[in-house]
Amino acid sequence: MAVLKRIAPFSALKIGFVVYALLGLLPGAACAWMTHEGMVRCPISQMLFHDSFAAVPLFMCPLFFGIVGSIATALGAVFYNLASDFAGGLEVDIR
Repeated sequence: MAVLKRIAPFSALKIGFVVYALLGLLPGAACAWMTHEGMVRCPISQMLFHDSFAAVPLFMCPLFFGIVGSIATALGAVFYNLASDFAGGLEVDIR
């Protein structure tokens, strides 16, 4: 058995950003679809480049999810490090 005593917060931040950004693609696609459908049915559809606005959620949702998720993951790593000082760490069976 190996004992996990510490998690590097910056390493957790990088992994958290990638994981949560990928998870943000699904709501981003749903929001993009709803934005596109809403713009097709409203008077703003006469506006120039109105279809390009539907793509904004595809970029903003993963970015937002990635930023918030990476901060939460880094804080989780910091709290784990503090708790492992008292509890002794997590026992992991590595083969």
